[in-house]
Amino acid sequence: MGKKKEEKTNVMRILDQKKIPYTSHFYEEGEGPEGTRDYGVHVAQAMGEDPRRTFKTLVAKGASGGYYVFDIPVPDSLDLKKAAKAAGEKSVELLAVKDITAVTGYVRGGCSPVGMKKQYPAIFHETALGFETIYVSAGKIGAQVEVEPKALLALLQAGTADLIV
Repeated sequence: MGKKKEEKTNVMRILDQKKIPYTSHFYEEGEGPEGTRDYGVHVAQAMGEDPRRTFKTLVAKGASGGYYVFDIPVPDSLDLKKAAKAAGEKSVELLAVKDITAVTGYVRGGCSPVGMKKQYPAIFHETALGFETIYVSAGKIGAQVEVEPKALLALLQAGTADLIV
């Protein structure tokens, strides 16, 4: 059988519509120990990329009831106190896995900061701007987009802060 045709995700269509250049990257689903903190590192390595340039998208709910999107390098852990401060909240807690799809429209492991059901305030770890390009989920497991961070942050009206432990 021939190689399956890679289809565009909603994230890619939004980037096309906004004329933001990107490169799509695909990897075999299930590579690496999914469900562990190292899954994103395995995804980066499967693509032959630096895990520090590959950002995972985490969604949290603030004490006020609002939702926030945090993107951090895949090897790192979100510091909830730093995240709350960056979001201007008293506290934040990560969404339960069972709530991810209802809030974002994405499944766990395929959550992208682009194209959620609603655009929530987004904050990237400050290292994002130190790279020419970064990787974020293309909105489904097995797909990533490589994009210039300034263009991505402008699209999302996102800020940056120190967000990691």
